[in-house]
Amino acid sequence: MDIVIPLFDHFEPLDAMGPYEVLAYLPGATVRFVTATPGMVQDALGSLTVRVTTQYSEVERCDVLLIPGGSSRRVMMNDPDFLDWVRRIHAGTRFTTSVCTGALVLAAAGLLDGLSATTHWEAITELESYGAVYTPKRVVRNDRIITSAGVSSGIDMALQMSALLTDEVTAQAIQLYTEYDPQPPFDTGSVAKAPAEVLERAKTLG
Repeated sequence: MDIVIPLFDHFEPLDAMGPYEVLAYLPGATVRFVTATPGMVQDALGSLTVRVTTQYSEVERCDVLLIPGGSSRRVMMNDPDFLDWVRRIHAGTRFTTSVCTGALVLAAAGLLDGLSATTHWEAITELESYGAVYTPKRVVRNDRIITSAGVSSGIDMALQMSALLTDEVTAQAIQLYTEYDPQPPFDTGSVAKAPAEVLERAKTLG
């Protein structure tokens, strides 16, 4: 099982590493990071660099394509060659997925036109400008296309996809092994629940 995650400078780290942690435990799975020019790729927070050795153009097919978000999405969205590659790879995937603003890359490639989808709450208007229908859910599935909301929701998406790729027992075992049992200290994890002052402060973080 070949899983491919494109990484470009200023990627959101948990968008990529959360699903990677889950999907790498799938029996027989290989997770590959790819980029435009092999070398060191910097995350959005400025302290993490990842050495990526594979050029995305070298990949002709994969079982799962997972697009993370972050400001790196702009590079992907504005690169016609990359968007062409996404469309070609999508034609042969079992699942094409996104985390957070990675959904905008799928939308820019024309894969979400007329479909329900989710993304980070700050990107709703932009997502809909590409013809997608925003749905305020943590994970949204349209057959082979699965989008997930902001940052941490990629873990939920990866676990759901793990069940689809293998079986529910395997997915549940991965959830148990990683001890993914969220008990957040505050009930402000969505726009619907966050007080106005928290929402305003959150807008300064991106």
